[in-house]
Amino acid sequence: MSEASPKKSPLVLVTEGSDARPLEWLKQRARVIQVRYDDPALTSHLADADGVVVRTYTKVTAEFLEAAPKLRVVARGGVGLENIDVPACRARGVEVVYTPDANTLAVGDFVIGGILQLLRPWAAMGDRVYPPAEFKRIRNTLRGRQLNELTIGILGMGRVGRRVGHIAASGFGMRVIYNDLLDDVGPLDFPAARVEKDRLYRESDILSLHVDMREGNEHLVGRGQIALMKKDALLINTSRGEVLDIDAVAAAMREKRLAGVLIDVYDPEPPADGFPLAGMENVLLTPHMAARTYTAIENMSWVVRDVIEVIEGRAPGYPAPKR
Repeated sequence: MSEASPKKSPLVLVTEGSDARPLEWLKQRARVIQVRYDDPALTSHLADADGVVVRTYTKVTAEFLEAAPKLRVVARGGVGLENIDVPACRARGVEVVYTPDANTLAVGDFVIGGILQLLRPWAAMGDRVYPPAEFKRIRNTLRGRQLNELTIGILGMGRVGRRVGHIAASGFGMRVIYNDLLDDVGPLDFPAARVEKDRLYRESDILSLHVDMREGNEHLVGRGQIALMKKDALLINTSRGEVLDIDAVAAAMREKRLAGVLIDVYDPEPPADGFPLAGMENVLLTPHMAARTYTAIENMSWVVRDVIEVIEGRAPGYPAPKR
């Protein structure tokens, strides 16, 4: 009687890279193929895949799932799930997992750092020191604003919104106001007042967006909302490019109806030539960098733990939320 053939290891595709330690951990537990999301070979590999690990640019659609009849889990190394058709996955019995806590600290730090750059003109010396007259002129004419004198408004009091609010209130003594879809966001470890959206826009010296791209959030902040804001206010978007009407922001900056802007996310991404805010004074445009710390990227790569949990028949630690 012939011996039973050894059980075949599960196959997991990684479409947008991974940090080394989580990838090695996964390789000890599964067969791993790294194949880019835009590589035509991806479709052929999907036919045998038990799991797929994606990040921002892999689109998990009904068509994608149709090519993956054995798929059991889609893992998003990150927070947003907009690139994954979660209902389509659930209809096929495919679990979706993600890493909601992975980059909270990194993004919170980034937001505060950007605010400081916009509020405090550093006038940093480049490849030469300023001549004495220029040194004194800059020192005597440039002025900044202190955070403890300002109100920060947070649109979306989720994990990152809470982190920004905590740093602002506890670290800098700022007044914090917020608006969220939920009437009760649960206990906060810093003083903050929930206000209606119109009041949020009117009273914020700094408006920081921390919402996801659910239905109805496209251009959530546009011309009407910006018209309510103070002329010396800052606008920060590190959430999703789609939630902000970038043409309305550019018009406000040209007409000096906003004092400064930080944009880290775009629609489309990456932005095309001719992006309307490019080259404007007191505008910081960064290439989706808010979560890019060594720790946060490794944390996001550890989504592979939940991949193995699902494949081996256990409940994942971070399944996609049900809405």
